[in-house]
Amino acid sequence: MAAFTLGGMQATLFGALAEPSRLRIVELLRTGPLSVGEIAEALDIRQPQVSKHLRVLDDSGLVSGAAQARRRIYRLEPEPFEEIARWAGSFERLWEARLDSLGAYLDSITDGRDEN
Repeated sequence: MAAFTLGGMQATLFGALAEPSRLRIVELLRTGPLSVGEIAEALDIRQPQVSKHLRVLDDSGLVSGAAQARRRIYRLEPEPFEEIARWAGSFERLWEARLDSLGAYLDSITDGRDEN
């Protein structure tokens, strides 16, 4: 997966999350660390497929895995999600300005109707 940056953030994060099964895995891991088998069972996906998805998520930095006895336990890494939140938050001023303009426009057309 080719990497380019969006305001300093790796676009591979979005590429990794764009695949529906990987997004489901991330959503599942929000509840806490899980083994490959637990993820496979919860999402009704075969373990080899889960492992491939976890490898992509791990390569992008979204999850990390650690050996625990004979199982590998995966958990979300907070840093990439903090980056995504900062990036998305950078659009807040833009949308606030647009919504303020829309509000002013709606007020102006409503005021014109009130005068009639």
